[in-house]
Amino acid sequence: MNITVIAVGKLKESYLRDGCAEYIKRLSAFTKVDITEISEERCSDNPSDNEIRNVIKKEGERIIKKIPKGAAVFPLCIEGKEYDSREFSGLIEKTALAHSHICFIIGGSFGLDDNVKALGKAKLSFGRMTLPHQLARLVLLEQVYRAFTIINHSKYHK
Repeated sequence: MNITVIAVGKLKESYLRDGCAEYIKRLSAFTKVDITEISEERCSDNPSDNEIRNVIKKEGERIIKKIPKGAAVFPLCIEGKEYDSREFSGLIEKTALAHSHICFIIGGSFGLDDNVKALGKAKLSFGRMTLPHQLARLVLLEQVYRAFTIINHSKYHK
């Protein structure tokens, strides 16, 4: 099983980089994790709706090019389904039976293009609250780690 996280933007804060590195290290006991960063599209300070659509489209095109062939795709978006940690671990375990690669996608500050969302085996949401996309990456990696500890009956999940 391989996990790829495609994320728009770089981690700018050291505490986010350190946290993500820690969970990637922990996950190495269970799976290989690759992080693919897609550069954020630039736009004006007060972008028009058209400019926002253009940003989302361009980022989406770059994301689609980076999705590993044959991977089960899970875009993170506000309209996605919320899972508790046990349900999420079940989703990963079930997906692993049919796919050797899982790809999670985190969009930029304006979200994901509909073409990216359409590739999803399922859309995931961390809830209706807005999270900075850099923080969403840390939360995702922690939850993926938690899922693997649940699957493997480890003490981490309580």
